[in-house]
Amino acid sequence: MPKWKDLKRYCENDGWQLFKNTDHYFYRKVLPDGTVLRTKVSKGSKEIPKKLWQEILKNQLKTSQEEFNKKI
Repeated sequence: MPKWKDLKRYCENDGWQLFKNTDHYFYRKVLPDGTVLRTKVSKGSKEIPKKLWQEILKNQLKTSQEEFNKKI
């Protein structure tokens, strides 16, 4: 499972915009069709739990594990 720092690196490498930096990092990305994707990244250093990671990939990043791995 990826760690939170891997998700942060993915967002930075994939052109996501950091729009809020509090106890978490909040990123967003506007797709060409106008859809806005959002994700929240913990500042912790642990691995992302498997079930949560699957939800993040599918519902927030809207990408596959393979595509994620290419950008971290």
